[in-house]
Amino acid sequence: MARLIYSAITSLDGYVADEAGNFDWAAPSEEVHAAVNDLVRTIGTNLLGRRMYEVLLAWETMDVAGEPAVIQDYAQIWRAAEKIVYSNTLQAASSSRTRLERAFDPEAVRRMKTQAVTDISVGGPTLAATAIKAGLVDEYHLFLYPIVVGGGTRALPDHVRVTVELVHERRFGGGVVYLHYRAKTGS
Repeated sequence: MARLIYSAITSLDGYVADEAGNFDWAAPSEEVHAAVNDLVRTIGTNLLGRRMYEVLLAWETMDVAGEPAVIQDYAQIWRAAEKIVYSNTLQAASSSRTRLERAFDPEAVRRMKTQAVTDISVGGPTLAATAIKAGLVDEYHLFLYPIVVGGGTRALPDHVRVTVELVHERRFGGGVVYLHYRAKTGS
């Protein structure tokens, strides 16, 4: 059975973007980017909300020739993965290997997890909140940045309780800390 993995770059106070919607403070160093690449390399299908899809869509056509190896690697990983975008407003997907769904169906995702041969990721805090509340997320991978932004878009949802166990942690230069948690069954 495939795992559903949620990963996010977050501020120390738990936000993926500040109150103005900015996340420029979250630009990964090459070291962090390489770790993100290693994480997403195992993903066969990305479940994405519209906003996250629109942010990541640049990787579809970005000219990465001459860019650092981690940038070239991520572009290749993005282009090779299957993508399902959940949106009521998006008219059509603009990337290859992409399917558009109008509504997130937790039962369909449960079936997908049982049938998939590679892991699945859920991207974007709004869609992830829906998956977390439905009890679908098996693992949490958080890259904690040493900044307090004071408000904005939360990385994790309010009004839900999930018991997790720490699987791995890693420190990076610049004060970034990676935390890998596994949801305990029956939590």
